[in-house]
Amino acid sequence: MTEADRPLSGQVAVVTGAARGIGAALADRLARAGAHVALLGLEPELLAETAARLPGEPSCWEADVTDPAALKAAAAGIAERYGRVDLVVANAGLGTGGWFAETPAAEHSRVIEVNLLGSINTARAFLPALRLNRGYLLQIASAAALVPAPLMTAYCASKSGVEAYAHSLRAELAGDGVGVGVAYLSWTDTDMVRTADEDPFLRELRTKLPWPANRTGALDPAADRLMAGILRRAPHVYGQPWVRALQWVPRGLVPTVVNRRSTKLLKARKSV
Repeated sequence: MTEADRPLSGQVAVVTGAARGIGAALADRLARAGAHVALLGLEPELLAETAARLPGEPSCWEADVTDPAALKAAAAGIAERYGRVDLVVANAGLGTGGWFAETPAAEHSRVIEVNLLGSINTARAFLPALRLNRGYLLQIASAAALVPAPLMTAYCASKSGVEAYAHSLRAELAGDGVGVGVAYLSWTDTDMVRTADEDPFLRELRTKLPWPANRTGALDPAADRLMAGILRRAPHVYGQPWVRALQWVPRGLVPTVVNRRSTKLLKARKSV
């Protein structure tokens, strides 16, 4: 294998939410590109299983992204082990669906805490190391930041928040040589989406979205596109090619279309 096949040789990459889904898939690609990967999450057994499949010198760190002290300790431990941090993928996230009025407040708040505040905590913990090495932070957002949908209030709010936060952060860090990217994914074949589809009403509502937003994309092509964005230190990365087009549609138009298509079904459900 040549150096061209290992463009991240000698670099250190941190991935939160690395036990499964997009996080695990990116950890694999980063390791195969030559990076030493530190996997963070709350599922130590799954983290260890993922790490065991990776080349290089992977490591696992159990940490809750909503706990700044735990993240700070993990960041210090990773820097001590590897001597540097070059890449951070803020991927940890939760999804929940259902009627806003029927969703427990604690469940709603937890999604916001993990997806938005957890991402901010991650950046704070690793920013000193990224500044030292003129690194790159990829914030995993979602097409939900561009297309808010009913029955996903907490998730859409959190992903809109991380999109805005990351865009704001990019300009602040440019003078330090730190790049900040935002990744947008539509429905992707992960545990989170499969769990959502177990709810028959949510699954039916999703089929009413305009094509191709009603389709579930394969995990591997999405992870490949995100990895390509990491290597380019891209400011915007799209897990599915069509999602890029949403950036050029007026922000008020897509939610209007989605809500019009959803309202009839929602009203019928309420009348049952």
